[in-house]
Amino acid sequence: MERTAGKELALAPLQDWGEETEDGAVYSVSLRRQRSQRRSPAEGPGGSQAPSPIANTFLHYRTSKVRVLRAARLERLVGELVFGDREQDPSFMPAFLATYRTFVPTACLLGFLLPPMPPPPPPGVEIKKTAVQDLSFNKNLRAVVSVLGSWLQDHPQDFRDHPAHSDLGSVRTFLGWAAPGSAEAQKAEKLLEDFLEEAEREQEEEPPQVWTDSSEACAEEEEGLMPQGPQLLDFSVDEVAEQLTLIDLELFSKVRLYECLGSVWSQRDRPGAAGASPTVRATVAQFNTVTGCVLGSVLGAPGLAAPQRAQRLEKWIRIAQRCRELRNFSSLRAILSALQSNPIYRLKRSWGAVSREPLSTFRKLSQIFSDENNHLSSREILFQEEATEGSQEEDNTPGSLPSKPPPGPVPYLGTFLTDLVMLDTALPDMLEGDLINFEKRRKEWEILARIQQLQRRCQSYTLSPHPPILAALHAQNQLTEEQSYRLSRVIEPPAASCPSSPRIRRRISLTKRLSAKLAREKSSSPSGSPGDPSSPTSSVSPGSPPSSPRSRDAPAGSPPASPGPQGPSTKLPLSLDLPSPRPFALPLGSPRIPLPAQQSSEARVIRVSIDNDHGNLYRSILLTSQDKAPSVVRRALQKHNVPQPWACDYQLFQVLPGDRVLLIPDNANVFYAMSPVAPRDFMLRRKEGTRNTLSVSPS
Repeated sequence: MERTAGKELALAPLQDWGEETEDGAVYSVSLRRQRSQRRSPAEGPGGSQAPSPIANTFLHYRTSKVRVLRAARLERLVGELVFGDREQDPSFMPAFLATYRTFVPTACLLGFLLPPMPPPPPPGVEIKKTAVQDLSFNKNLRAVVSVLGSWLQDHPQDFRDHPAHSDLGSVRTFLGWAAPGSAEAQKAEKLLEDFLEEAEREQEEEPPQVWTDSSEACAEEEEGLMPQGPQLLDFSVDEVAEQLTLIDLELFSKVRLYECLGSVWSQRDRPGAAGASPTVRATVAQFNTVTGCVLGSVLGAPGLAAPQRAQRLEKWIRIAQRCRELRNFSSLRAILSALQSNPIYRLKRSWGAVSREPLSTFRKLSQIFSDENNHLSSREILFQEEATEGSQEEDNTPGSLPSKPPPGPVPYLGTFLTDLVMLDTALPDMLEGDLINFEKRRKEWEILARIQQLQRRCQSYTLSPHPPILAALHAQNQLTEEQSYRLSRVIEPPAASCPSSPRIRRRISLTKRLSAKLAREKSSSPSGSPGDPSSPTSSVSPGSPPSSPRSRDAPAGSPPASPGPQGPSTKLPLSLDLPSPRPFALPLGSPRIPLPAQQSSEARVIRVSIDNDHGNLYRSILLTSQDKAPSVVRRALQKHNVPQPWACDYQLFQVLPGDRVLLIPDNANVFYAMSPVAPRDFMLRRKEGTRNTLSVSPS
């Protein structure tokens, strides 16, 4: 077909066409326009261009049909992994390898991939194949070898199965038979050697000595006695910021993508899951360590005068600024969280002694992680940092020395974890017909791919460890939340509010923000208002940490000097409770998997637990005004990995204040049957009997 050059700009290169179903699999179909390589009539013999004033007036295009697998059973997904067209659907393999463990174990997937190896023929016997059989067999082997090579390269930790590493052994045996001496076979051999050497080193190394809080140490803290040796703030701003960045980038580079998935990270509090997501937990521990150092250094000496304590605040602000210059957003967030915590925030005399310039810097840095816009500033800055590096690489002209891009950045991992938890809550794992919702996995991969890209860019840092600073970092006494608040009240007893303290705002829970977003589908901005700052406690949702103890003397009437700090909580945003920004736009705006919320303007997120002996583990699901009790029970059981046929054995209860529960009848619309004033917490209980329940009539 032919289009003029002027009209070409108005045509989309990719147009959604609809869906197709083939052998139980669902495909998204698009039409893609590509420039055709046909010769223009004005071309002369041999391809030479004859002079013509209209030779370049027309552009020739051809339209091709593009199919992308959206949902299918496991067997079909594995077939697409091995034999799919990677040029037409380049994101399928990386998305599958990054997320497959959400629907199939590694050993089971290998069972699908690795064909049975034929036994060696008896001596003197030659097994002959036709040319077609041999070609087909070799083609299949090459496809499997290619998949295994990508798997070993991008996700080597999937094959860690201490101590035997049986899965890696199976891959190694297969590659040695199917592709001896190939790069894939050598990669498997090298990976097994690395695993074995690492296990030997772990056995030889002594277990690290972890500082534990004792009663004697606590007493020393309250008396103002600090540990012996150089303190962390005795070192220069640059030295401290660089060492924090070095630790953060090493931990972030080791984060396994699979552990960041919402369905995996959300199970960290499940009984028996203490060792789950170890690489993510390591970043959490470091985040808490940095925040603890800030709290300990500022509050650990109650006898300091306000100007001396203000100097410590100023130094931490300068360290935070230096972390920003190093593009280390993880420690930057940790330091700001500590400075914004209630025990430090309420020290009005100390903040009043802080110089104008560092206080202005502190307010500007605090705007990066503002909760009011879902950390939009931090997201935009992160995109800008990545774009800066890409633009410098593109600006390198041939023959000139390449300009060295800046290292990093090291992101605040909690932002990505929140997005993945939101996505896992908003989109179902399975679709009608027991089809795996692979469209959800693609969207998860879009986030994981950014993490992977940032991990690669962190390799450009050139920082060296400084043992004295690292020793001082780990020797800093860590105060508990209660100790921090008690010391804060000793330093400055309760008094009237003072405008010297920076103005802060409390977080709004994830549940409230998501419910508000779904209830206002076309609203351009969230309208949730901050909670009551005088409340002694706050509601705890899957995405919001519990608040720290509140004092009646917390400044509530001081003027908002800036949109600065976010919340007076010493519970860390990246600790085992996630931060609670407003919902992530990607899963809620998906045009390909309609959410139940799109059928009605009334929807909210509820939390459902199972009444059993395994603890009160909650799972978040999306509830709309169309959902009745059986549907909610089935989806809640699916989130808890309970077989669906057992759904008829359970009843749904709403948890009410005062240790009461509200029975939701099987034929009731849950949205209208539940109590609107009670917390949105529900519980599944077997039908053998109920106690202390209230019955409701169906709506």
